[in-house]
Amino acid sequence: MAIESFSDLSEMHISVLSEIGNIGSGNATTSLSQMLSQPVEMSTPEVGIANYNEAYEKLGGAETVMVGLVLTLSGDMSGMLMFLLPCDVACNLINIVAFTDFKDYTEIDEMGFSAVSEMANIMSGAFVNAIGDMTGMTIDISPPAFTVDMLGAMMSLPASYFAEIGDLFMFIKNEIEIAGKKTPANILLLPDMPSLDKLMSVLGLG
Repeated sequence: MAIESFSDLSEMHISVLSEIGNIGSGNATTSLSQMLSQPVEMSTPEVGIANYNEAYEKLGGAETVMVGLVLTLSGDMSGMLMFLLPCDVACNLINIVAFTDFKDYTEIDEMGFSAVSEMANIMSGAFVNAIGDMTGMTIDISPPAFTVDMLGAMMSLPASYFAEIGDLFMFIKNEIEIAGKKTPANILLLPDMPSLDKLMSVLGLG
């Protein structure tokens, strides 16, 4: 039976997605460590299927201002990948990467935007490459689009993009530690349903 929405997924499907999330997050953390030239530790990520209301609750509410990086997926998988970072986390990462001293997100300049976009690009590449290594699928990613906005406004993009398939998506909640500081980092993976169906078929779970 073809998968037409995330609500069609069984516990086995979700378990496989969790393993993909674990491996992808691990690869992304390794890439971030190499980029920063210092150790980056990651807790075991919380991986699951969430709806928008649950995402708002996990991330602090619809009015929470976040830094978001949105990438589109193409090739053997179509859809969207979103990195969502609290503003203070994004500032901290930019300061480490770009040797800046931003106090809050309102100070971030073009160089800061470029630094965090490149970071997201490297981490996203590592994440989708992990999926490709497991499945043999070829997945391309677009350059990241950078935005700072309230979470509710930011999530309107995937909500409208995927309106026809419901309001569920794959949610990966990480905690990373850099220079002794623990910070949250969150990934939303939103493949379209033909891509999700293909992924499960490749893994023998179609």
